[in-house]
Amino acid sequence: MKKYFLILIVFFCNNLISQHEEGRYVPETDPVIINKIDEWQNIKFGLLMHWGSYSQWGIVESWSLCPEEYGWCERKSGSNPNDYNVYKKEYEALKDTFNPYKFNPDKWAKAAKNAGMKYVIFTTKHHDGFSMFDSNYTNYKVTNTKSPFSNNPKKNITKEIFNSFRKEGLWAGAYFSKPDWNSPFYWDPKYPPKDRNVNYEPEANPYKWNKFIEFTHNQILELLTDYGKIDILWLDGGWVSKNSKSEITSWYDKQFKSTQNGYIKHRMINQDIKMDELVKKARKKQPELIVVDRAVHGKNQNYLTPENRVPEKPLLYPWESCIISGGGWSHTKNAKYMSGREGVQLLVDIVAKGGNLLLNIAPTPEGEWQKGAYDLLDEYASWMNINSEGIYNSKVLAPYKENNICMTQQTNGNAYFFYLSKLNESKIPSKIHIKSHQPKKGTKVTLLGYSKSLSWVEEENGFTVKIPNKLRNNPPSKYVWTIKVNDLK
Repeated sequence: MKKYFLILIVFFCNNLISQHEEGRYVPETDPVIINKIDEWQNIKFGLLMHWGSYSQWGIVESWSLCPEEYGWCERKSGSNPNDYNVYKKEYEALKDTFNPYKFNPDKWAKAAKNAGMKYVIFTTKHHDGFSMFDSNYTNYKVTNTKSPFSNNPKKNITKEIFNSFRKEGLWAGAYFSKPDWNSPFYWDPKYPPKDRNVNYEPEANPYKWNKFIEFTHNQILELLTDYGKIDILWLDGGWVSKNSKSEITSWYDKQFKSTQNGYIKHRMINQDIKMDELVKKARKKQPELIVVDRAVHGKNQNYLTPENRVPEKPLLYPWESCIISGGGWSHTKNAKYMSGREGVQLLVDIVAKGGNLLLNIAPTPEGEWQKGAYDLLDEYASWMNINSEGIYNSKVLAPYKENNICMTQQTNGNAYFFYLSKLNESKIPSKIHIKSHQPKKGTKVTLLGYSKSLSWVEEENGFTVKIPNKLRNNPPSKYVWTIKVNDLK
């Protein structure tokens, strides 16, 4: 009974989240960008990489620098993690030891392409401010002469990654953190950091704040000028945004209602970095640029990005689930990766709901991927080689799922029904019944990866496909089997 009640709660909460997200999406109006978003929705599968000097410690990206009482901000590395000042100094010195000598972006790009991925989002800079590119606006960067990697011909890591992935036909996307905890114009060294936010009052210090705006704009435009074609600008750190007095007041009211002692772990501040102006300048550099100002309601969030979760149902706007493949967002020693079955079925579930999957893989400090990451991508490659025509360029086919069968449809009318195998189910069932649709009379029904047509029978509710024994015992792929119907009623 308790378990059933919990399931109901989860279902209810997921639906509330979906409704909230739908209400907060502002559609794009520029026809050029609308077309680009449509193209992005058709490519379905992308790669996210969190990588920086923090990878050497195997910690949660740069969050340990943030003085907030959340689990992901815990300090567990360094000589004295209980002394914040010592910890911060040692953390920032990681730039002097970061040496990814095994860095081979061509290898990554080929593995991603073989897996069926169509775009990459790379962390050019996380919240700590460490630039994984040769920025002219900071010395806190991978190309700093004190870095042992600065003499490597591939030292401009971001440029090398973008070039390698574009060479394999993938779109290039730049992850960029709006907050910068290394910038003296964000965390003024005159004051200790209070939380994730700016540590001074922007309105009372217009010079400093305008210098930070200038710095942020310069770095982003730098990426959009000197690094080839950039398809997506993926902005993180949604708390750096323009917030009205009423929004701030409402936020604090909710926080105080949820606490009994008046203690709030972090603040909400108006941090207007002139996004409209930035986007305008950005699209002069990259006219088709998709902008994802994550978690900030408004026109500069061209698609939404549920983090490490999948919505319960199809959503009415462009969206992408960013999901950890193994370990954490950044490098984790001895990380356990999802199985091939989990990975493939996750992709199918997301695509059936009209979304994209952005799968995170975290490189090691040496500049490699762990074996588990390559193994997972090999599983995707094997499955996509057989079944990808039901994934790319597909749209939602209502009701999107019945029991363990997901469904999609192409604009040409072809429908695809994905049978998700149960745990330890290696044989295709002798009969697969689909209740929600019926093929037109005489329509060809096939199984992707099998050359012969399958016999099917119309039922009062739906239709039943018969699977021959030879095919049952020797399925063309693992984990998910795809029935193709050329034409539905």
